[in-house]
Amino acid sequence: MSNYIKFLPSYLIKRYQGWKATGFEENKSWFARMADVDQTPRVMVISCCDSRVHATAMFGVDTGEFFIHRNIANLIPPYKPDGDHHGTSAAVEYGVSSLEVSNLIVLGHSNCGGINGAYHLCKGTKNQKKSIFVHKWLSILQPAYNNISKEGTDEMQIKSLEKESIKISIKNLIEFPFIKESLEKEKLVIHGLWHDIASGELEMLDPSNSNFIKI
Repeated sequence: MSNYIKFLPSYLIKRYQGWKATGFEENKSWFARMADVDQTPRVMVISCCDSRVHATAMFGVDTGEFFIHRNIANLIPPYKPDGDHHGTSAAVEYGVSSLEVSNLIVLGHSNCGGINGAYHLCKGTKNQKKSIFVHKWLSILQPAYNNISKEGTDEMQIKSLEKESIKISIKNLIEFPFIKESLEKEKLVIHGLWHDIASGELEMLDPSNSNFIKI
């Protein structure tokens, strides 16, 4: 295994050293205090692995404020306690049942490669690159694909799927018994957000009509 492990790139080492000398040193006592107590985030964010999505920067939060789980296309799978490995379901369970976050955000975004791939997978587009894990994960979006209008261009339908996927993930969330219990006891609130990377705009799912509105 040692043949495959390399030193960290020098630019990352320099960035770390810069942060350690400034950001950390200037707030040293605060970091020490955080290390001595359990984390108590009020918000959990489920966002995409996409490197362009930066929830902490978007909301201007400090270390310890957000409990964040990232996966391809910010998806929530259906509740399936079959004893298999379920990273996203485990993160949701920990955030809600152990950390007792009061707000759970599903954060989607524009130009999502995962949503694009799911669209073509569900559509049956030929020459899709085979995968070991990705296609199985993206199949979660089949119900969302079935819900979108098939009129208009692929680009229009993919944008619709980006937002419909958030609704399906929320629907799947509510199927988790501990989520439903927290919702019924009013200990938890769920939010659906869609972020336009190019414009910086953020849209919120309106619970009254299931449409997205600009914030």
